[in-house]
This record gives sequence, C-alpha cells and structure tokens, in this order.
Amino acid sequence: MPPIKNLEPELIARIAPASVPEDSTITASSQISSDTLSLENISIPDEDLNDIFSEKMDSLVNTWYIKNMFHFDSSEVRFTNVYPTNLPDSVYIARLKETQQVIDLSYNKVVKNFIQLYTEKRRDLVEVMLGLSAYYFPIFEETLDRYNLPLELKYLPIIESALNPKALSRAGANGLWQFMYGTGKQMGLEISSFVDERRDPLKSTEAAAKYFKYLYDTYEDWFLAIAAYNCGPGNVNRAIRRAGNKRNYWEIYYRLPRETRGYVPAFVAAVYVMNYYKEHNLQPRMPEMPLKTDTVFIHDFLHFNQLEATLNIEKEQLRSLNPMYRRDVIPAKPGKPYPLTLPTQKIMDFIDLDTAVFAYEREKYFPDNTLVSPSSPSSNYFTPADVEGKAKILYTVKTGDNVGFISSWFRVRTSDLKYWNNIHRNLIRAGQKLVIYVPKDQKEKYEKINSMTFSQKQASIGKSAGVSSSNKQQSKPLDPNYEYYTVKNGDTIWDIAKRHNGISPDDIVRLNNLGNGTNLTIGQKLKIKPKGNI
Repeated sequence: MPPIKNLEPELIARIAPASVPEDSTITASSQISSDTLSLENISIPDEDLNDIFSEKMDSLVNTWYIKNMFHFDSSEVRFTNVYPTNLPDSVYIARLKETQQVIDLSYNKVVKNFIQLYTEKRRDLVEVMLGLSAYYFPIFEETLDRYNLPLELKYLPIIESALNPKALSRAGANGLWQFMYGTGKQMGLEISSFVDERRDPLKSTEAAAKYFKYLYDTYEDWFLAIAAYNCGPGNVNRAIRRAGNKRNYWEIYYRLPRETRGYVPAFVAAVYVMNYYKEHNLQPRMPEMPLKTDTVFIHDFLHFNQLEATLNIEKEQLRSLNPMYRRDVIPAKPGKPYPLTLPTQKIMDFIDLDTAVFAYEREKYFPDNTLVSPSSPSSNYFTPADVEGKAKILYTVKTGDNVGFISSWFRVRTSDLKYWNNIHRNLIRAGQKLVIYVPKDQKEKYEKINSMTFSQKQASIGKSAGVSSSNKQQSKPLDPNYEYYTVKNGDTIWDIAKRHNGISPDDIVRLNNLGNGTNLTIGQKLKIKPKGNI
C-alpha cells in the first residue's frame, strides 16, 4: 500500500451537536431532496448486509502497512472513546444539507444506520481511514477534477475498499475502486498473471473517473450512476424496467441487488462522516513512523526475493508498497518498464547495488533470462530464432562487456544475440544471463569463454585487449580545458549527469564519443564540461 504523507490535519474534537431543533421527525421543510427524505417504508439493512461493509474495513486492518505503521492498544484510554449518541434526525439533516454540493445527499433510516456504523461501531477503523485519506484524497481529487466530475466521488473508495488497494470482494472485485475483471479490462487496465492495475492507485483512479463519466452520461442521475458502478448497468436497467421505468433510486430500491441497496446509503453516510468526524469526536490516526517513498522504473525482470535478499527489506513491505504485482514478480523488459516503489532510504541502496540486485540467483528466478509463466513452468515469453542443430549455452555478462564483444567471441550475429535475449538498444548489465546458440560440436569450446579474462577472450578472436574504445580513450592525455569525472563502482551515465547541474546524459555521450550500450569502467575519466562553463 502506498504510504501516506506526513500531514497533520486540525484535530479539534467537538462533542456538542450542532444547534438545531431537538426533534426526531423528518418534515418536508427540512428535506434535502423532497422525494427521498420521507421514505419511512425503506427498511434498515439486515446484519448480513451490514457485515459486507464491515468486512471491507476488517480487511484493511489486516494489511502489513496498517499492522506495522498504526498503533492499536485495546487497553489504551483515549479521549475519543467519549462521543455523542442518539442524535436527532434533524441534526443529520441539517449537516447533510450544509455539505451537499452536486450529488443529492438524501437522508432516511438506512442512511442513519450507516452513519451509526461509522461513528459508533467501527470508530478505530474510521480513524485509520481518516488518516489514510490524507494520502489518497489528493490523488482522487486531481483526477476527478480533470474529468470535471463531482469531487464527492472521492468518498466512494471508503465504502468500496475501506481505502485498501488490495481489497478483494466476495464477487472478485479488486482494488481501491473495486473493479471487476471485465470492467477493468474494458477501461484499459492491465490484468495479467503478473500485473493487476486494479490495485494501482493512480491507474485505477483514472479508470474509475472514465467509468463514472460514462455512467452519468447514460443515466443523468448520480445515484443511479453510483448504483450502476456497484452492480453494473444491466442490473440498474432491469430494476428500472421492473419498477415501471421509474428513474429514482429510492423508487427502484427493492429491485436492486441487496448489496447495492446499502451502497448509496453507505456513500451518503461516508460523505457525512468524512466531513463531520470532529463533531463525533473522531480523530485521524496518522502512522507512528511516517514512511517516505520514491519510485524507480525497472527495465528487466525482477523478483521481490532478489530485492529482499540484497536490500534487506521485508517482502511484505514490498507487497504493500507495490500492490499491483500479483506474484512478487516485476515483468519488466526493455521497451515496457514498470514502476517499483521503495522507502526513500532504500532507493539509494538499490541504485548502488543495481547490478547485484538483478544478478542475485537470477538463474533460479528467471531461467535463461526469461519470464516463466506460472501456468506453464517450462514456457517463456520469448521464442528464439531458428536454432535447429545448435547447442544452447548460457553466458554471464561481465563488467566491460558489450553486445558487440560478446557476438564476436561466440561468432554469432549481433542481431541474433539481441533477438534470442530480447535485448533493445544494446542494453545489458553485468550479471545478466544471456542465451547463446553455438554448433553442437563446439559447445565445450564456447562454454570455456565464461571463465576467460577479457584479454583471453579478445585473444581468442585474434585481437588485443586494448581495442576497447574506453581503454583507447584512457591512453590519451586529459584535455586541460575540460572538467573530468572518475567513474566509480555502480555509476551510470544517467547518475553522473544528475550529479552535475546543467549536464544531460546526451552531453556526456557526445563529449566522450560514447556509443549506445557503451559500458563504463571503474576509474574511467569522463569529460563533463569545459572549464569555466556555468
């Protein structure tokens, strides 16, 4: 689960209810929506329906992030254990009327029942959700505003998932916005054996906004659109037909699926609680250890076990920060990168240990440097070229290697080497396993290349070790008119450029006559900029 920002909203608990008439009846003059408030025949949802929404809150508290970052002590005496009860209906009506913006906030016994669920029965979890909202609501609001949608829709994930990005419903809906598989695919979310973007906060929110826009354009009524979001347009359309083509949510209430009957009232109650939590003496719970994170993009297959072993980070924390990955695998490849979120202090470790992270037990997790399908352990995503009559060997890339060198040592075409290993832009890294196909009768000869030094490999094709462009460059005297940087272990051109203001990776490549895929060597001197250049 993504971390929340270290925000501290005002925590002023006000116990006394608002100053409104102490009556408990709903009159026409106090109505927010004249056709919905006086529906006294609408029954309160049974306990089983209430349990559906309680289960979603329970699933939140069992996540790694909540268990490790929030403090729960049943013996703790909290000021918030004192709160108002048995408030008259007129109090709720007045507050909802004050809150209402674009979407009608109807009030009846069903809405009241859910308000009491949030403000009296599940207070601890509501306080956690109030804290989490400091992180999630800005994400929701920015996207909803971009689609010109009511910002009140940001409260829907409260009842959909209790702000748990890995929430899974009984019916199979997944993520913060609880997309079903088919709907998620229709909205452009990637859902595969390895990735489920329904769990990605940014991408799922984008999809939810698109879907809400479509639903409102269909019904031109927000309650019907919200109901259709929960149970699907087909169920809402059938309910409308069975109710004699009435298009008022409360008039088709009993024609809807049972969970959807509680869905809109729960939404109204969530809007109420998130705006009037202080009046019920609820205080947002912030994490005890604010967790700052950053994101890097991964361009090659990576397993959470590799990160856990090399960066000393709990796998459960990785899963919590990266909920979209279903099998602890980031199925990245050149041309299709995927994000990896880590605690900020681990980002630098990852950059420093980049090669070691990817190389750690790579053959165990990615045999032949291919992504193994969970449904067929022997299959992979990359089909090699026609290699009939050839023997397959594995070569481990060493520091200083490049695609051209390796192709010449094994006497194969560069294009074939890149095709066999799905290499783009000649990008390879030390520790990477490359599949190479050689004549069967020369397999032993080529297997020995793995254990040779660079000089020995160059000698095997009749060249000296000094042909490397980087070595040639180092034999030249340094130009006194330029500032230089000495390459250190783990450096990349991108890293070096970041350390020097106003310098881009392309500048370094151009100044040093480096080609695509050129590997840097420790101790190499790189021109950075002319002296005196600001």
